[in-house]
Amino acid sequence: MYTFKSLFAATALAAVTFSGAALAGDMTISQPWARASAGMAKAGAAFMTLHNDTGMDDTLIAAKSDVASRVELHTHLMEGGVMKMREVKGGIPVKNGASQDLKPGSYHVMFMGLKAPFQENSTFPVTLVFEHAGEKSIVVEVKGPGAMSGAMSGDMTPHNMGGMKQMKQMQEMQHSTMPPMK
Repeated sequence: MYTFKSLFAATALAAVTFSGAALAGDMTISQPWARASAGMAKAGAAFMTLHNDTGMDDTLIAAKSDVASRVELHTHLMEGGVMKMREVKGGIPVKNGASQDLKPGSYHVMFMGLKAPFQENSTFPVTLVFEHAGEKSIVVEVKGPGAMSGAMSGDMTPHNMGGMKQMKQMQEMQHSTMPPMK
């Protein structure tokens, strides 16, 4: 016969076991950052590292934010000797047990039709949508206009287009390969 005390203990143990399994792994997002807008730019990008500890491969399929009229997942591709920015169709894969970097010159979250320029030392909310992990809300920190990484470590060196040179090239790509904003 079960007593109230033993029933309570069994229920508590089941709850701890279930929640432990649910908490065993998650999709984590580290160092979300964006570069401050240059002048009255109508586009901007956010970068971060996604780490998948969910127990299965996953895909970042969308991003949402009220800071722009459109938010898309983008990457850079070399086409005919010219680097072009393109929307990622099908999402950004994040293998189980691995990290996926969203960084300048690669995958990133693109904001088009900014409602206001990204101001240095400000923050803004973004919701990332994963195929399996669901929605994850993050806060993106806006770094200075020359920022190259979330940690501001300068991981882009002069021999691979670091600093202001890359920022200028990215702005030129946005203007030359992106459809005009209405």
